[in-house]
Amino acid sequence: MVNFGHEVTVICANEPKSNKEESMDGIRFLRVPYIGKIANTNITPSPPIEILREDFDLIHAHLPTDWSAIISAAKGKPLVLTYFNDIVGEGHFGGIAQIYGKFNLKFVLNRASKIVIVQPSYIKSSRYLRGYEDKIEIIPVGVDLEKYKPTGMATDGKTLFFLAILDIYHRYKGLDDLLRALVLVKRAVPDVKLIIEGEGELLSHYKSLSDELGLRDNVDFTGLIPVEMVPNFYNKYDIFILPSASPSQEGFGMVALEAMACGKPVVCTDVVGVADDIKAEGAGLAVGASDHQELAAAISHLLQNRSEARRMGEVGRRLAEERYGWGMIAKRVESIYVDLV
Repeated sequence: MVNFGHEVTVICANEPKSNKEESMDGIRFLRVPYIGKIANTNITPSPPIEILREDFDLIHAHLPTDWSAIISAAKGKPLVLTYFNDIVGEGHFGGIAQIYGKFNLKFVLNRASKIVIVQPSYIKSSRYLRGYEDKIEIIPVGVDLEKYKPTGMATDGKTLFFLAILDIYHRYKGLDDLLRALVLVKRAVPDVKLIIEGEGELLSHYKSLSDELGLRDNVDFTGLIPVEMVPNFYNKYDIFILPSASPSQEGFGMVALEAMACGKPVVCTDVVGVADDIKAEGAGLAVGASDHQELAAAISHLLQNRSEARRMGEVGRRLAEERYGWGMIAKRVESIYVDLV
């Protein structure tokens, strides 16, 4: 948006702590204090004050959001809402999520001028979007094609890569299913290696599970790698795996798109945002959610058919260039802004 000549201010929680106001790449940041968290969401009381001080034409908020809708209404300005997925939770967090969906979310959806969803299936699967179809625009997440690109790094044809935060809020990413699938993959490819990148309170659980399943020699936990090294990791390994288990929680799955941009074949479940393109164009394989046997069959097939896997990786890069570059995605978002303003 900055490159298109727009002035952009991002208001966000001050985590990790930094200067309250700073600029980067032409984008102005306002970082506001937070008083704690509910589940994985920062509680920030001060955005109304900061937003009221601003002179803006439009607010673009990302779920969950309350203050943005209220201030947008108060100032009579358009509100664009990007709706990644329903807010859900377990235990008492589930009760909080239901209250949010019934009251706060309904107000936000009613107030929104446009609702952007990142994958078409969410119109049908969301419990809250019914009745708002006339406001909905489908615009996927984009990818930086210069940062994420093939490097020609040599691989051995037997390595799998999984990337996620290893905490309870991201358990839906399906690592439990992947480890169980790997037991079956190992029968066909005994020296298969799964590289798991990420940290979180479930790290010890996944390490214990891999040991219980007899996978100690087949799984490497790398911990958290620097963000600038992530493209190298995509390129370093042969197949990227994203076995997300929950359609209500998986908003899109950017990591699958980043792997495609790096020219890697992707094995994912059909709840991932790019799954339809992967299936239709042949950029990898998409399987049913929480089906570790089908997942194992897909992984084994690509490990044993390296030429097909390489071709799928090439298709994935082409798809990323044709449909998912941030420049073309930003143009589509800009057209919404222009119409509303």
